[in-house]
Amino acid sequence: MKNWPYPTLFAHRGGGSLAPENTLAAMKVGNANSFVAVEFDVKLSRDSVALLMHDATLERTTNGGGFVAEKDIATLETYDAGAWHSEPYRGERIPRFSAVSRYLHAQGMVANVEIKPCPGRETETGRIVGELCEELWRDRLVKPLMSSFSVESLRAARTAAPKLPMGLLVEIAEEKNMGLLEELGAVSIHCHHACVTVDLVRFFHRHGYHLMTYTVNEPSRVSALLDMGVDGIFTDALEVMAKHFPARLSDAGREMENPVDADFVWPVVVPPFG
Repeated sequence: MKNWPYPTLFAHRGGGSLAPENTLAAMKVGNANSFVAVEFDVKLSRDSVALLMHDATLERTTNGGGFVAEKDIATLETYDAGAWHSEPYRGERIPRFSAVSRYLHAQGMVANVEIKPCPGRETETGRIVGELCEELWRDRLVKPLMSSFSVESLRAARTAAPKLPMGLLVEIAEEKNMGLLEELGAVSIHCHHACVTVDLVRFFHRHGYHLMTYTVNEPSRVSALLDMGVDGIFTDALEVMAKHFPARLSDAGREMENPVDADFVWPVVVPPFG
């Protein structure tokens, strides 16, 4: 098993709660808070240009309206994607995936690229994002970690980028995920932190998979998860985590925790939070 090339802490959607999510400004805020790793969402415009956006619709994070999939990139780039957050970010635009990748490369940052397809565009989005991850990171030593809740998108991304690292996003990590992890050639499973136990971490480690968890904003919970041996944590609380866990912002290249435990018992699954 190769060393894990990513640090423990990832800035969720680039800047956590400090900046408008999935914008170039958010990536800059993550960088300003000493985060080496960022997570963000990628989907397609109507004319199949990859851009950063979480929702299928525009209302929550822009001054636009309607479905992202019904707008060409030229239109999407006219919307204000920052004013909803706070006045200093008024005028921030929806960024193209390619522009964000260039910024990350310039800063020496690494990425978890979540493939977030609009409904009905799962295969197309997975294929295009996979192709772009392959091309945009071609000369980078640390490749992006592609992930998604959409299995269809992951399958398409795997076909487009056969060798890139991939993570399966689920709410509850369970033994039944093993077949899909193997099929996808995944290196990690990403789950809600409420379901994580030390036995769960040991189970996936024992089978050769890293475990990442979202979205954790309390230092006490981060400490507990670190004690369990999790490999990655997504957070919105950038300033808090940088203060309490500075060494976890850039601790890439770690070997996986030793999973050997003679007293292993499969954990009781905890229901997910709403």
